Amino acid sequence: MAELRQRIIDGVYAPGDRLTEDRLADTFGVSRNPVREAIRMLEAEGYLVATPRRGATVARVSLQDMADLFDVRLALEVLAARLVTERADAASITALGEILDAADGAVREQRLDEVAELNSRFHAMICILSGNALLRGMMDALNGRLRWVYRQTAEQRAPGSWKEHEDLVAAIRSGNVDAAGEAARQHVLAARAIAFNRLG
Repeated sequence: MAELRQRIIDGVYAPGDRLTEDRLADTFGVSRNPVREAIRMLEAEGYLVATPRRGATVARVSLQDMADLFDVRLALEVLAARLVTERADAASITALGEILDAADGAVREQRLDEVAELNSRFHAMICILSGNALLRGMMDALNGRLRWVYRQTAEQRAPGSWKEHEDLVAAIRSGNVDAAGEAARQHVLAARAIAFNRLG
């Protein structure tokens, strides 16, 4: 099930693609029973829409689902940015800078899978450095869905996204809590606008 979920998140199976139990069983080298169970679980998570005797279709993110996702992301990421700025030390800034450096070539060369992975790492690092375990757990729970949306918009979103990451790290480095919170807010709102435009 984890591999199937990852392929959906990474865009190997795009929204609207039809997936039959037989095809998935052949692809993953398993019987139909674990495939059936995986389809049930991924439907419950919102990644698939199952149809009796016809298999499943990769879900399209609804406008309401996207609005809900970005509302929660906005609240959590602004809080995380403010907490990181209060608690950041030189090692924290270095860790964030290393991710920015790694992303530079990937963004320029449009290596979108790598860009998506680095984007997830950057936001995970912000949550880790916030020092708030509950916030980190909540963001971890959203990670797959956020990555799914990001991967569908990465080609359009990546250059602006990483400039916004640089602005956020600069605000954290400055020690200005309000500026960091605002940088995080602008980042999420920009992602939201492109997601709605591209997927809506």
